[in-house]
Formats: sequence, C-alpha cells, structure tokens
Amino acid sequence: MKTASLREWTYEEFMSLPEGGPFRYEIIDGELCMTPSPSPRHQEISLLLSLAIGNWLKKHPSGKLFIAPCDVVFSKEPLQVVEPDLLFVSKEHLSNIGEKNIQGVPDLTVEILSPTTATADRRVKHSLYERFGVPEYWIVDPESQTVQVFRLVDGRYPAPLEHGKSDLLESPLFPGLSIPLSEVFPS
Repeated sequence: MKTASLREWTYEEFMSLPEGGPFRYEIIDGELCMTPSPSPRHQEISLLLSLAIGNWLKKHPSGKLFIAPCDVVFSKEPLQVVEPDLLFVSKEHLSNIGEKNIQGVPDLTVEILSPTTATADRRVKHSLYERFGVPEYWIVDPESQTVQVFRLVDGRYPAPLEHGKSDLLESPLFPGLSIPLSEVFPS
C-alpha cells in the first residue's frame, strides 16, 4: 500500500478522485493510500465467496452484501475511508447504506491478501476495524489457502479462528451457511 502524501485529505477531496483508474483509493488516519488493481486469482476468490454468501442471502434476506469497489466511511474527522474486498451490512444496520457509500460500521469486512496489501490488511486495517467495532473481520490468504476469522469480544479481536482449504467456513452472521474452502481456493 503506497501513501500518497503526508497531509490530511478531506472527504470532498477524496470524492473528487477519478473513478476506475489503475488504483484503489482509501483514506486511513487522514492519509491517502493507493493500491494497484487486484490480480485475477484475488478476483476469482472474491467472486466465489460473494456467490456463496449471495446465494445464501437470496434464501435468507438478512442484509446486503457488497463487493469492491464500495467505500466504507468510518469517520470524517480524521477521514477514515476503506474499501474492503467484501462487506456485509445486516438488516439492523441498513440505515448505514448511503447513496454513495456505507456510512458507519458494517457487520462483516473481508480482505483478500495480495502482495501489496498483506501488511496493511493484517496490521493497519485489523487495528482500524477493531477500533471502529467491526463485529467480524475475515483475512483471506490465497497463498496459504487459509481464512482467519476475527470476532469482536469486549471491543477487541482475540486470536483468530483459522480455517484451511479442507475446512468449512461458517459465521453466526449467516446461520446454516457452510462454505467449503476447497471451492473458494481452486487449484
């Protein structure tokens, strides 16, 4: 993740950045961060996870699932805007969904690691999601073919539950859904 400057960005400046381009933009602690577009493997994993959750949501409409690019604005002072690879907003928090972005805390954020984002996803975003109280955070590692699941307990993320390619991924957010990770991490 590359930081563009050492000055704090405003929300208006952030919204004026060009859409599409070769970079994804986020603002963390008021600083602009840019990452290159994800790899095809990253996108395939994102698609397979979103299909599994999305198909479950068709039968159990308990909220809305979003895939990147979709901004989450945690705060405007200092500006905190992230773009998780996937995010879920439950029915109880649908009022957080604005016309241009999610304003507030989603119930689930998912980051799929890539060489340019792994450190930030494991440290910076982990800390940010914990600080703002995201109830569940998944870190998906295509290289090790694992998913780490962090669930907030008393305002902190304790050690994660770790699932490998031969495991089923389950979450209390999606009762009855068991995602075979062998289908998420194709050979």
